[in-house]
Amino acid sequence: MSEIVHKYRVLIVASHPVQYAAPLFRLMAKHPQLDIQVAYCSLQGVKAGFDAGFGIEVAWDIPLLDGYPWVEVENNSCKPKLGSFFGLINLGLWNLISKDNFDAIIVYTGYNYFSFWIAAAATKLTGKKFLFSTDSSGIEPRNKKRWKTFLKKILLPPIFHIADIVMVASTPGKQIVLSLGIPEQRISLTPFVVDNDWWISQANQVDTKKLRKQWDIPDNATVLLFCAKLQPWKRPQDVLQAFSQVNVQDSYLIFAGDGTLRVKLASEAESLGIKDRVKFIGFVNQSQLPSIYCSADLFILPSGYEPFGVVVNEAMLCGCAVVVSDQVGSRHDLIQHGKNGFVYPCGDIDALVTIFKEILPDHERLQKMGIAATERMKSWSPEENIEAVVQALEKLIHNKLILN
Repeated sequence: MSEIVHKYRVLIVASHPVQYAAPLFRLMAKHPQLDIQVAYCSLQGVKAGFDAGFGIEVAWDIPLLDGYPWVEVENNSCKPKLGSFFGLINLGLWNLISKDNFDAIIVYTGYNYFSFWIAAAATKLTGKKFLFSTDSSGIEPRNKKRWKTFLKKILLPPIFHIADIVMVASTPGKQIVLSLGIPEQRISLTPFVVDNDWWISQANQVDTKKLRKQWDIPDNATVLLFCAKLQPWKRPQDVLQAFSQVNVQDSYLIFAGDGTLRVKLASEAESLGIKDRVKFIGFVNQSQLPSIYCSADLFILPSGYEPFGVVVNEAMLCGCAVVVSDQVGSRHDLIQHGKNGFVYPCGDIDALVTIFKEILPDHERLQKMGIAATERMKSWSPEENIEAVVQALEKLIHNKLILN
């Protein structure tokens, strides 16, 4: 006798279309146990909009709305804006949640939006199961203000207790939620992923020689890549300072991204006498990123605040060894120190110099570490993410999880 397959009707509430989430939604739409509907509170990302981090107008150049059912819920905010609590006030979520026969509501919109609370209230009052996702890997806020940390310790436990299940993106994230008093049975580790198959297929088509020629970089040179917003909390200046001290022959540093620090970094590169070996290529849209990663030998993310750092996934899928600070949330799950990358204390320039001196001249080791990086990503994929979601729904609905 065949096992009964339960199919769950799920509403996914998201702030806006994101290049990482769209492929996941497509796979969810094809899953035999899921019947999903995505509700967007904003279409920024599909429509061009100013990105404060990059400092420019951004519209992603890959399909974000194809292959899964979605609706745009009208934003009733007087000042529509991502990143502001009252920037998303989607009153229509109430009717959407309360009038349809969804088994569960999964919210990817953070509790720092008013619309999160609309979704939470409607879900609870109609007796549906409520799951929400967090990529947090620590309590401390980006600006390091102690009063905010203190306040979070007080406010986060009751907020997280609202969820029937909290979906966390990483192992450090799970430890944080456990520390808030949420029972382990109500926590689901749903890996923060990208579309692994797309990244690998794109990486296999890259002509690295062609791109390096455009950058005026020799084929046999060693390329260090920083690919992120040029903002203070990303700490790109640490990379520049360490790179200047190492002075490895035939090595180059690429800054891919834009932001407030670009002019300052370019000026500093000139004053350090390394401007010919430092390239600023500006904002790179999603479809062009695989070629950027593949044309580098070593990727670095030195952030002082980085809940996860999904660019690490991208770099590893493109065969890059990686260096990350100990404030990057993905370090625990993805980085095996010395095997596929390195982890160093954030802000420690001397530690970075030591790593660069060790690895930049060693082409053979860089290649082996890049292969190991891609191999690691085989078990950190959309399939693991979706399976975790299905198991969470099974616990809540089919197996009648007892909620404390």
